[in-house]
Amino acid sequence: MKKRAFIFPGQGAQYVGMAKDLYDADADCKAVIDSAADAVDFDLRAIMFEPNELINKTEYTQAAMLAAEVCVLEAVKKTGAECAITGGLSLGEYAALVACGAMEFTDAMRVVRKRGMYMESTVPAGKGGMSAIIGLGADVVEGACREASQETGLCVVPANYNCPGQIVVSGDKAAVDAAGELCKAAGAKLVAPLNVSGPFHSPLLVSAGEKLAETLSGVKFGAPKIPYVCNVSAEKVTDPSLISDLLVRQVYSPVRWEQSVRVMLDDGVEEFVEIGPGKTLAGFMKRIDRAIPVVTVGGAGDLEKLA
Repeated sequence: MKKRAFIFPGQGAQYVGMAKDLYDADADCKAVIDSAADAVDFDLRAIMFEPNELINKTEYTQAAMLAAEVCVLEAVKKTGAECAITGGLSLGEYAALVACGAMEFTDAMRVVRKRGMYMESTVPAGKGGMSAIIGLGADVVEGACREASQETGLCVVPANYNCPGQIVVSGDKAAVDAAGELCKAAGAKLVAPLNVSGPFHSPLLVSAGEKLAETLSGVKFGAPKIPYVCNVSAEKVTDPSLISDLLVRQVYSPVRWEQSVRVMLDDGVEEFVEIGPGKTLAGFMKRIDRAIPVVTVGGAGDLEKLA
């Protein structure tokens, strides 16, 4: 049997109706969503399943995404599929922690609800921004961020190392725009501003991380039954005493997704299973190593792919 990794997408892949087929068809999957709804202070099922715009509002998106991912994970586990390691992009790291047994699901839901609120409210609307830079190497993008920061006196940094040729930058909007212009001049194929509510994974969110630390102080982490790869350092983690600090730092530090995937490949992973809405991580994998298969499982119709 191939050595598998279970991987979980981050914010941006959400849509109304995600995991609804599993919720309707399987009592165990329904129980996952119902327990998630009990853990938060808003109508989670309405956000996930009924037409609305709030699903794209960070303070709701993150909890809804985590609930959907763990619901799909429950269905995946019921097929008998197993993995040797887990990982998740940004928000997806919480689902990875649930999957490896290091974090109780209801604890994760409560933390992620607070995380979304802190990340959305820390920087006033319009002050921060993020842009995807397509077609440049990391060293060029990093240099553009340094130059833009010096020119503007403001903050802009690489925030997501998604895959070769795709890096997201984040920070003060004026500095993000300046870095984008420098990247265009350096030959970027595309500079695409992202429709986000804050400068995620940048130093502007240090205070959000500090607030999250207070929330996490009340959470007990268990020893992972299998390793997970964290975003901050792109390293395998098995020591539960490290997890809280890594989650705090993740809020204002770059997401090293490409590096995380390469750690899993070096560990002998031969197949990835992307669990949750969309196929974002499968798309990244085509740029990281096209030869490695990725099975995408977002609903009941995808489960047969695991046979």
